[in-house]
This record gives sequence, structure tokens and C-alpha cells, in this order.
Amino acid sequence: MAAARLCSLRRHLLWPLIPQRGYRGDSPTDSGKDVLEIPLPPWQERPDEPLDTKRARLLYESRKRGMLENCILLSLFAKENLAHMSEEQLNRYDHLINEPSNDWDIYYWATEAKPTPAEFDTDVMAMLREFAKNRNREQRLRQPDLEYLFEPPR
Repeated sequence: MAAARLCSLRRHLLWPLIPQRGYRGDSPTDSGKDVLEIPLPPWQERPDEPLDTKRARLLYESRKRGMLENCILLSLFAKENLAHMSEEQLNRYDHLINEPSNDWDIYYWATEAKPTPAEFDTDVMAMLREFAKNRNREQRLRQPDLEYLFEPPR
């Protein structure tokens, strides 16, 4: 009992001296000096890219987003839609997933949490918004396995 009290007392006395770590969010005292903005190269259309190569690249880029929510949403969307998209739609999808520097923007637009800027408000964005509504209530907890790539197209 005495040891537990001593440990509690020591923790209580030393707590203010130990630097605290944690997420501060949008704290009014946050100067933002510790935020590092890494400039991304501008998106460039690839007009001479063969369609099969473009679909394969977009499939890869849909799966490797950097945030789980978009990895799941975009990889499932790509599985369902890339094979049937026209070249112009593929270019718009390429622009949509590669031009914005913040993946959260894409997620918020797809889920309609924020309005989509006119530049990205295309038929492909409408398809993605509709897909994100998940009207069939499918269980979407992980990315699709890649075995479907070896099946004949439906």
C-alpha cells in the first residue's frame, strides 16, 4: 500500500516536468511553424499512354493513397469502374486522384461533406459520389483482392 502511494505521489510530482506529447489540432496558440508543406509536382496529363497502361497505373494509384479511407473507397471504385470508363473519363479520374494535394479533400468531396470545386465536379466525380453512398449496403472494410484482374471482364 505504501509503495503504491509513493508511486502515485512520484507520478503526481513529476508529471508537470515531463514534456507532454500529443495532437493539438486547431489550437489557437498553435503557430503552425512545425507544419512542413512539401510541394508536389503539378499533375500532367499523359496523352500518349496506352489505355491498358493507364488503367493499370490508375488501379495502383487508387490502392496506394496514404490514408485508409481513400484506399478502400478508391480501390473498390476502380475495381467496379475502370474497365468500363472511356479514355476521357480515365483522364478525368486521373486528374481527380492526382491533382489535389490533400487526399482528405477527395474523401470529403466523394462523401459530400464539402462541396466539390468546379474543376473536379465532373461525371467521374458524380460516379464516385454515387459509389460512396453505398446504396446496396455492401460491406466495404478492405481493398479488393487482385485476383479479379485475372478474370475475364464482365
